[in-house]
Amino acid sequence: MTAIDPALIQDVIAWRRDLHAHPEFGFEERRTAAFVAGRLREFGLDVAEGIGGTGVVGTLRRGRGTKVVALRADMDALRITEQGTHPHRSRVAGTMHACGHDGHTAMLLGAARLLATEGGFDGTVRFLFQPAEEWGRGALAMLDDGLMERFPFDEIHGLHIMPGLGIGRLETRPGPIMAAEDNFEIVLRGVGGHAARPQSGREVLVAACATVMSLQTIVSRRLDPTEVGVVSVTELVTDGTRNALPGQARILGDARSFRPEVSAEIERQMRVIAEGTALAYGVDAEVGYTREFIPLLNDPALTEEALTAAAGALGPQNVAVASAPLAASEDFARFLAHVPGCFVFLGNGDSAPLHNPTFDVDDAALPFGVAYHAALVRRRLPVSG
Repeated sequence: MTAIDPALIQDVIAWRRDLHAHPEFGFEERRTAAFVAGRLREFGLDVAEGIGGTGVVGTLRRGRGTKVVALRADMDALRITEQGTHPHRSRVAGTMHACGHDGHTAMLLGAARLLATEGGFDGTVRFLFQPAEEWGRGALAMLDDGLMERFPFDEIHGLHIMPGLGIGRLETRPGPIMAAEDNFEIVLRGVGGHAARPQSGREVLVAACATVMSLQTIVSRRLDPTEVGVVSVTELVTDGTRNALPGQARILGDARSFRPEVSAEIERQMRVIAEGTALAYGVDAEVGYTREFIPLLNDPALTEEALTAAAGALGPQNVAVASAPLAASEDFARFLAHVPGCFVFLGNGDSAPLHNPTFDVDDAALPFGVAYHAALVRRRLPVSG
């Protein structure tokens, strides 16, 4: 790996642990944003706060180059109660950094200090610290707040820590790398009643169960087998009780896909199934369908650039093209609707899974993220001559 000042590495670790101990949910990242802005100002960057609510943008210029490259990290935590036992575990009840955003933020801060101190590039770097990634609203909030007009950039790059991938390893791929996420809610309404007299009403639980089972046929029987799609029911909630049949049932879940056409077909088939099943059971159906995340599509040319920069920083033996996209989602994709870019995965070793109450970033992974960010900037903004 490219050599990094050990003092900087120790600071990045300390920052990460501090952020982990003080997690904040989306659009509530006031302490985190102040922490980030304070460090950036210490490094000599121009800093703007309150972008999209709690977002922060740091700008670093060197030389006369006119090209602008953006690097992005997310700052928000999850509504999960931490079960870890390490000294830097969450001090906020019911909230924890279970997805590595503390690591993403610390690594990008480390890259900002390294580049501010050592330079080695010609142009402008925007360091974007984004709120509310977990529920897919932060990137849009920053964009709606005039991000592209106030702090324009030509391309954007980001990374995500990845359990199961070895420490110091990096993977990405051109084109689709993460899925769209659609949320749905199907509400069935009938007439509840006594559990001993189902014939006296129009109870909805059997209809809801039939609907749940039929939804499983959307991917297996109603989509082209060459397309990728996932439909998952995650909740079934009724107003019944032990001896009372429910008069209302709510079926909630999400759907994943990599093409808008597939998303549209999943919604269409879901409405057909819900309405047809409701009719068969003599109840009413209402379908709500929203698109929370769009597919994340890496620019092929910039993916090649990212892989080359990573090979130089981490060693070619530690860099690979991912074999397949992930069905998980990322609102980094919203930025890619405006400029080209690339999103990569950085190894966290044999850790607990993301969104697990015992998850923690391995501090050994942090220097590799710093090195990758810096190498990418220097490759994309080379010093002439």
